[in-house]
Amino acid sequence: MRIALIGQAAFGEAVFRALRDAGEQVVAVSSVTGTDERPDPLWAAAGDAGIVRFPTGRLKKPPVLEAYAATRPDLCVMAFVTHILPERVLTAPRLGTIQYHPSLLPRHRGRSAINWAVRQGDTTTGITVFWVDEGIDTGPILLQSKVDIAPDDTVGSLYFERLFPMGVEALVEAVRLVREGRAPSMPQDESLATYEHPADDTNSGIAWMRPAREVYDLIRGSNPQPGAHAVLYTTRVRIFDARLTLLDDPDSTGGTMTTAAGTYPAGPGTILAFEADHIDVALLGGVLHIRRAQRIGGTKLAAAAFASEMGVAVGDALEDAVSD
Repeated sequence: MRIALIGQAAFGEAVFRALRDAGEQVVAVSSVTGTDERPDPLWAAAGDAGIVRFPTGRLKKPPVLEAYAATRPDLCVMAFVTHILPERVLTAPRLGTIQYHPSLLPRHRGRSAINWAVRQGDTTTGITVFWVDEGIDTGPILLQSKVDIAPDDTVGSLYFERLFPMGVEALVEAVRLVREGRAPSMPQDESLATYEHPADDTNSGIAWMRPAREVYDLIRGSNPQPGAHAVLYTTRVRIFDARLTLLDDPDSTGGTMTTAAGTYPAGPGTILAFEADHIDVALLGGVLHIRRAQRIGGTKLAAAAFASEMGVAVGDALEDAVSD
């Protein structure tokens, strides 16, 4: 069976190598190119293997599209595609096109599926390989695999430790099922469908008066991209690695402040303490332990270096960020 692979980055390269290791015939690859100094991994791997390549951004151009179709693929496999492709790219293969998606469709359609699974406090997610149709992640399901989301998982840990390798294995299995004529095509249940917008700065601002778990889930669900943000000393900062201690009282912030006027509870967002490896911040029903953060325009820093750069003082407060 002749396969056209469209993808990019480390995931696309891993799928390319896994398909070839499984004995599948990859006859064409489409990818972003990268630069001469730093080519995209899939683009480079296909070139090294002597496979005909097409820049994904140029597949809309008739000569490139004709050349792609001339490779006569039986099946197109999409592994991490960020471009909107012409319908003919998807329908040129006689058996159609299949795609990897990092959620249990129809839940979390859209390009930020992992972010929203973590942000919404899901305890399970998974991967789906589906038949591509004209909608956004709406096509019939070929196969799915489920995985737990740990309480401290981030987008990065969930993807690289589980959803990445699961996705590679699933696409190889899906191709085998198609080749053997045993690939399912199960319609998605639209009553269970959700779609979320891309995770970006418009929806990644921290509201410190939200419950502790919600704040923590937003931070986990924005790490490593786009980074949940707040304001410290009028400067916008991003919080990345962190941990959470929940309190028995969901209305407590777990800390107090002492002034000339007396001792009173620390409000959410108040800096309670900082040590070499963490900065403690009061939350509603918990304490956030920040391990790595970044001033906008700066470098991601460990807690101690960030505290030094920003001049952090106990009793000062992080404020809500204004969304872009």
